[in-house]
Amino acid sequence: MVRPTPPPPPGAPGTPGAAGATPPVVVVTGVSGSGKSTVGAALAGRLGWDWADGDAFHPGSNIAKMAAHEPLTDADRMPWLDEIGRWIDKAAAAGRPAVIACSALKRSYRDRLRAGRPQVRMVYLVVDLKTLHQRLTDRRGHMFHADMLGSQLSTLEPPTPDENVLMVQSAGTPDQTVDRIIAAEHLAAYAAAEPGRQAPG
Repeated sequence: MVRPTPPPPPGAPGTPGAAGATPPVVVVTGVSGSGKSTVGAALAGRLGWDWADGDAFHPGSNIAKMAAHEPLTDADRMPWLDEIGRWIDKAAAAGRPAVIACSALKRSYRDRLRAGRPQVRMVYLVVDLKTLHQRLTDRRGHMFHADMLGSQLSTLEPPTPDENVLMVQSAGTPDQTVDRIIAAEHLAAYAAAEPGRQAPG
């Protein structure tokens, strides 16, 4: 784990017991093959939070491009990011904590998702190139192909210290990665009494 996010001060927005606090939304980021969906789903399941995979928000045109091994452009990604932002806003309006996986490869993408949303907490999964390629080669039935990894890496702008993004090694088991995220972001206090919440409509 690299440079954990410092704990928020007592009473800060998004902390338990804060007046008018909006429950947190954790955005699990990283390149394809980093384990975003697996770790994100495990995190949401552990805490009993709403969960969504950002891939589900891609319009049909984006899916067609990726299926044809064509990298997405900024113009392709903006409507997709805005759809994810609306999902985050729905969770906030419902007063429910949530987890969503989203590559958010560039700082501008991360800034777009966080704009006006102080409850958003970014987690970036760090994984070595050899493991990334192996995971993508072994994966079946996914719209993102292993030979497109290069385009993602060329687009990638890893988080810098001033972004306050939690950087976690995507190594070991998904549950071990989840343990690191919960501890570093102090999320145990938000765990639902009864897991299995449904995503906001």
